[in-house]
Amino acid sequence: MDQDTLNIASRDHDPAGEATPVRVLQITDCHLHADPNWTLAGINTQTSFEWVMSLAEQFRESIDLLLLTGDLVHDASVAGYTRLKQQIERFGVPACCLPGNHDVPEVLSTELQGGLVSSPKTVRMGNWVIILLDSTLPHSEGGHLSGQELERLQETLQAYPDSHVLIALHHHPVLISSAWMDKMALDNPEPFLELIEQHKSVKGVIWGHIHQTFESDYRGVRMMGTPSTCIQFVENQDSFGLSTAPPGFRWLELGADGRIDSGIERVDALPPGLDLKTAGY
Repeated sequence: MDQDTLNIASRDHDPAGEATPVRVLQITDCHLHADPNWTLAGINTQTSFEWVMSLAEQFRESIDLLLLTGDLVHDASVAGYTRLKQQIERFGVPACCLPGNHDVPEVLSTELQGGLVSSPKTVRMGNWVIILLDSTLPHSEGGHLSGQELERLQETLQAYPDSHVLIALHHHPVLISSAWMDKMALDNPEPFLELIEQHKSVKGVIWGHIHQTFESDYRGVRMMGTPSTCIQFVENQDSFGLSTAPPGFRWLELGADGRIDSGIERVDALPPGLDLKTAGY
């Protein structure tokens, strides 16, 4: 098997003979740390992550794939990635990971590899293909898709013309009505958006980074941003602000007909300690 491609066997058809949807659970922006007692804006990110994963346990029997979309370890430490990998392995579902601006891609791909955990370029599941892109720029909070990543995207889309496609990356490729966060969006969305317009097989684009829920439609392609497993940002606000919304994850059902059903699940409350006076991030 191509080491850049993860193949997950499609599940059996249901008794009526219909293909069951592919079920994906997205985890993002965990901001774990080498020190499990470390906090971000007063919240212990390890505790918050564990609460979210406990909620995810309720869905585990029906999940085909965990999709982790960046900013997984805030200090990009080997210790942080090692602890994350151990926890994902215990969850017991295949997991694929891509980097965010707080990750170091080379460290992530080395440490999040083996067993049920990997950092592939492409995932094949039934008649769906998930393409994972690296949108990180060294020493930058914003995102960029290199010529190499855009070329790989085009080649992969051309290689699977008869499959439905979900594209995953860390940075948002469309504006989200939040000026401070939109300054850290993908800085070259035009060629990316042109590519997905050219390939009607693309049904959805999913990302992290924004620490909030976002839903829109771009010329028939579903656009989805997802809450963090730790702190959340106030939605539709031009200046930085912390929200008291609890952490959570996104679930997706990828239908055999190309339909995407999706929703957000959150824990009941934030772990204690949120410092609303935090002035920036």
